[in-house]
Amino acid sequence: MKKRPVLWIVVALNLVVLVALAFVYPHLMISPGPLVKGHEQLATDCFACHAAWRGASTQRCIECHAVAEVGLKTTKGVPILTRTVKVSFHQELIEQDCMACHSDHQGPRLTKRSRKPFSHALLKASVKGQCSSCHAAPKDTMHRAVKEECSQCHGDRAWKPATFDHDKHFVLDRDHQATCVTCHKNNDYGRYTCYGCHEHSEAKVRAEHLEEGIRDFQDCVECHRDPRLEPDKGRGRERGGRERE
Repeated sequence: MKKRPVLWIVVALNLVVLVALAFVYPHLMISPGPLVKGHEQLATDCFACHAAWRGASTQRCIECHAVAEVGLKTTKGVPILTRTVKVSFHQELIEQDCMACHSDHQGPRLTKRSRKPFSHALLKASVKGQCSSCHAAPKDTMHRAVKEECSQCHGDRAWKPATFDHDKHFVLDRDHQATCVTCHKNNDYGRYTCYGCHEHSEAKVRAEHLEEGIRDFQDCVECHRDPRLEPDKGRGRERGGRERE
């Protein structure tokens, strides 16, 4: 019976030592992993970002990182020249909570998570559709001629799948279930052609349109947006009429 008080004393002393070590050497006792490269110099100064019992806070982040300069300049005011798109969007967030996206500890080796996924829900409504202000456009042939914002075809949850609606430009009915390259030569989606099919030779199309008084027949989808419906010939005649003047 007399051994119990001694046991509790030993346990209490161990706890005291552990708590003391956690304050003296927090980076060794309770660190979830090494810091990201930009904060390596703070590896032994946990309280530069953390407050005891309260964790990290946005207020401590912005003491070094000016919100309007994040992504544009270093904490020492030196311009960042290595980025393709130089823009600071942090001042356009609906709330200033650095920890909502950032976690400076790289975490255990099994996970290797250095930051949390960015949520576009944090952006103000006025800038949500301005994708090109932060993202560089892809350089493939499909996107090269696209002038619209990314949000016309892509959602902000994931780049794929795209939400492009081909029917807005031309309806692909059962007779037009062809591969993309049939109409878009060399996978250049900025251009198209209707010639090449068994009944759409350029000579035949030209003869039929001239017979009806239509001279402007290079942009087929101007009149033929839906092969299931009669074409809008009035528009073609008007454009042809202007050419004859």
